[in-house]
Amino acid sequence: MLRDKLHTIRITWRRFRRTLGTLVKSEYGPRALGFVIVLVICMVGINALNVINSYVGRDFMSSIEHRNESGFWKNAWLYIAVFGGSTAVAVFYRFAEERLGLVWREQLTRRLAGFYLSARTYYRLDGATGVANPDQRIADDVRAFTTTTLSFTLLVLNGTLAALSFSGVLWSISPRLFAVAVGYAICGSALTVLLGKPLIRLNYRQLDMEASFRAELIHVRENSESIALAHREGRFRTRISHRIDDLAENFRRIISVNRNLGFFTTGYNYMIQIIPALVVAPMFIRGELRDFGVITQSAMAFSTLLGALSLIVTQFQSISAFTAVTARLNGLSEAMEDAHATKPSNIVVEEMPDRIEYENVDLTSQDGRRRLIESLSVRIRRGERWVVTGHDDAPKVALLRATAGIWENGSGRIVRPTLDEVLFLPERPYLPPGVLWDILVRADNDQRTAKVDVLSALERLELAEVVNRVGGLKADEDWDDLLSIGEQHLLSVVRILLAKPSFVVLDRPGSALPKEQILRILDLLKEHGMGVLVLAKNGESGIPFDGYLDLPGDGRWTVERHGADGNPV
Repeated sequence: MLRDKLHTIRITWRRFRRTLGTLVKSEYGPRALGFVIVLVICMVGINALNVINSYVGRDFMSSIEHRNESGFWKNAWLYIAVFGGSTAVAVFYRFAEERLGLVWREQLTRRLAGFYLSARTYYRLDGATGVANPDQRIADDVRAFTTTTLSFTLLVLNGTLAALSFSGVLWSISPRLFAVAVGYAICGSALTVLLGKPLIRLNYRQLDMEASFRAELIHVRENSESIALAHREGRFRTRISHRIDDLAENFRRIISVNRNLGFFTTGYNYMIQIIPALVVAPMFIRGELRDFGVITQSAMAFSTLLGALSLIVTQFQSISAFTAVTARLNGLSEAMEDAHATKPSNIVVEEMPDRIEYENVDLTSQDGRRRLIESLSVRIRRGERWVVTGHDDAPKVALLRATAGIWENGSGRIVRPTLDEVLFLPERPYLPPGVLWDILVRADNDQRTAKVDVLSALERLELAEVVNRVGGLKADEDWDDLLSIGEQHLLSVVRILLAKPSFVVLDRPGSALPKEQILRILDLLKEHGMGVLVLAKNGESGIPFDGYLDLPGDGRWTVERHGADGNPV
C-alpha cells in the first residue's frame, strides 16, 4: 500500500514537472517567467513588511502602556506607512498571480486541445479506458488545476519565507512558544489528514457526477426536436432525476465529512488566538518580559508561523478538490496517450490519385466477434460511380470508415487518394455553426474560389432561394437548427463541387433525399470527373451505376460491373 502511494506521488510529481517544463519551453515561457519574478519580489516584500509590522506593533502597544504620547503618534504613523506599503505590494502580488495563472491556463488548454484534436484522438478516445466528459476536463479541470496549483505553490513558498522570517522572532521571545507552535502544527496536520481523507475520493466522484448531469442536459438541448416528437420527456426526466439523486447524495457525504473536519479545524484556528497569551502572559506577569507589546508581537508571530506550518489544516478541503482535479487530468492525459499509442491497424492504406481499390480486405465488428467483410477485392476507377447494397448497414459503415482510415478492426490493403482528395458525405450531414461562405469553401481554396462559382453551384442545386432566405453567404447561423436535413445534404454537395476532390463517398443519401435529387447529384459529380461510391439504403434503386457491390452479410460479397449500355459485363 505504501509502495503504491509512493509510486503515485512520484508519477504525479513527474507529471507536474513535465507540465511546468512545457510551460517554460513554450512561447508563453518568457511572460510566465516575468510574472514569477514579480511574485518572488512581492513575496519577499510582504514578509519583510510583516516582520517590520510586528516590531512596530510591539512598540505601539508599549508606548500605550508607558503613556508615551510622542512614541504613540510616531508608531501610529509608522503603522500607517507599513499598512500602505503592504497594501501596494499585496495588490501587485495578486495581480501577478492572476496573470500567471491565466498564462498557464491558456498554454495548457491550447496544448491539450491541440492534442485532443490531432491524429483523431477525439474519435479514438471513446475506445480508450474509461474517460468520461473530456470536454469538461479540458475546460473546467484545467482552470481549477492551474489556479489551484499556482495558489498552493505560492502558499508553500510564502509559508516557507514566513516560517523563516518569524521563527527567529518567536524564538527570541520564547523558545518554548516556538516549540509549542511546531508541535501544534504537526498534530493538527496529522489529525486533519485522518479526518478529511475521504474528501479526495468524494470530490473526484462529484466532479464526474456534475459533468454527467450537465451532459444529460446538453443532450436534451441538442435533440430537443426528436425528444418532443417522440414524447420522450418522461424518460429524460427520470434519467436527469437519477443524476440529481446521485450527485446530491455524494454531496451530502462531502458536507458530512466537511462538518466533522470543521469541528476540528475551527477549534484549531480559535486556539491559535489564545495559545501565545497562555505561554507569554505568565512570563510578563512574573516580570520575565519588560514590554507589554511583546504579548501582541508574540500573538502575531505565533499566528503567522503557525499559518505557514498548518497549510494542510487550513487548506485541506481545497487540497482534496485539487487532488481530484489532478487525478482527472492525469486520467485524460493517459487516455489521450493511449489513443495516440493505439497499435497500427493491419489494414494497409496506400495513396494513389486515380482509384479506390480493396485487396483482400477483411473487416470485423468492434468487439471482433462478427465478420463483416471477408477477402474483399474490387477496384473503382476515377470517374466511375458505384453503389454498395445490402440489408445490413454494419458492413457498409465499416467499409466507409475503413476507407476514411478510422476503422482498425481488420486486415488487407486499401488504395485510395489522399484524404484531401476523398470527401465523405455522412448519412446525417454536418454543417458546423459559422459563416455560410466559410462552410461551403474550404480554407485552402478560399482565395481561389470566386463568388460566381459558389452562386453557380447553388443555382444548379436549386439552393439560391434558401441562401437568400437565411441572409446570404455572409450569414452566421447555427445551420443544424435552421436548415432541414435535405437542405444540409445539398449544401454539403455544394461544398464538394467547390472542393473538386477525386472521389466522393455518399453514405445512404436516400435516407434524406428523393431519387430525383440523388440522380442530379450523381450527374453533377460525374460531370466534374469525380469517382463516386454510394452506400445504398433506399431511394437509390433504379439509378444506373457502373458497378454494384453487394454485401449480403456474414462476410460474403458479390461484384457486378455494367457497361455503357447499362448491361452487366
